[in-house]
Amino acid sequence: MLLQFSLAFLLTALSLFADEPKQWGENVTGVTTKFHTDKKEVALTFDACGGSAKSSQFDAGLIDFLSENRIPATLFINSRWIQSNPEIFARLAANPLFEIANHGTAHHPLSVNGKSVYNIPGTASPEEVAHEINGNGDLIEKLTGKRPRFFRSGTAYYDEQAVAIAHQNGVEIAGFSVLGDAGATFSAPKVAQQLESAHGGDIVIFHMNHPEGGTREGVIEGVEKLKAEGFSFVRLSDVKDRLERIP
Repeated sequence: MLLQFSLAFLLTALSLFADEPKQWGENVTGVTTKFHTDKKEVALTFDACGGSAKSSQFDAGLIDFLSENRIPATLFINSRWIQSNPEIFARLAANPLFEIANHGTAHHPLSVNGKSVYNIPGTASPEEVAHEINGNGDLIEKLTGKRPRFFRSGTAYYDEQAVAIAHQNGVEIAGFSVLGDAGATFSAPKVAQQLESAHGGDIVIFHMNHPEGGTREGVIEGVEKLKAEGFSFVRLSDVKDRLERIP
């Protein structure tokens, strides 16, 4: 009897271990980081996180520059930022240059077992993964009439099982191939340098909720340099049929 119990316990443990995620990070299986193109075109993406007075700010000068220069972009917006900035969100959603994407309900990393990064706990179950996606997805759809197609988690960290759950919930996980501002911590010259390093098909990540940082000035300098080199800019939905997922 003891042998049978021990064997059953061992088989159960092995089964649970086999079901554990094997990847954790920004670049895991199923995450989209680039798109195929033969042209000089780059996708600019901007996160807005929320959750505190500082992270709920809005860089109006940055968005004004994009609007005035007809630069399209995909905006990943968290539900807490929306709730802090309802009028600004409505204006952004009404601007055809911008595509509204989903940056999560509570800005958690996307995990099926509570894995954390940067001292931020991740979602702790498949059900929490779905809620992190759909809570904000429901809010954006209610406010705009459109369900966001693209999702980026808080911290942009995932395990491969959470990514698969996201796909089952009808969203594409948008990673990036160029780190534009490192959470709005880069200086303006560094932001410009990062953007100017982009090649056709790159997805660049920035933040639009830290006007005190170097993002705005760096983006302006980098965009003007790339435009002079013949680059154009796209929203992720513009290249949805050419996106490349990590295998």
